[in-house]
Amino acid sequence: MDERCQSDQGRKRSGEMKRIRVKTLSRIEMVDITSEVQKALALADLNEGLCVVYCPHTTAAVVINEHADPTVAEDIASALSEHFPHRKAWRHLEGNADAHVKSALAGSSVSIPITGGRLALGTWQGIFFCEFDGPRNRELYLQMLSAE
Repeated sequence: MDERCQSDQGRKRSGEMKRIRVKTLSRIEMVDITSEVQKALALADLNEGLCVVYCPHTTAAVVINEHADPTVAEDIASALSEHFPHRKAWRHLEGNADAHVKSALAGSSVSIPITGGRLALGTWQGIFFCEFDGPRNRELYLQMLSAE
């Protein structure tokens, strides 16, 4: 993760909401936030439970997909842009209708089990913030829920 992504600092209690700030540089971009979410989990000092990552923006999303090969994220962004182009006769006149559609399809949240103090992601899985109307400064909400 680069300096464009930053989580809240300081130890947090289980159930206390955390935030991750992301600065995007392109109109469409998928930013791997896995390490920042794991850092926030470590600060929560939670062994077993559930992590919810929520995106409160109508032109952005959060997804889980492969992060071992960065071309997968590029292919996802490319496919969405091909099927939902920016320049089209959309009825929404703000100029970002395609971003709303992409966001609706990708989704606003993901839930990841926590076990042994770690995110229970598959071997190749990572958590991505999906920007569809950048560049912008964005914020994601994290809720760590204890099973104990």
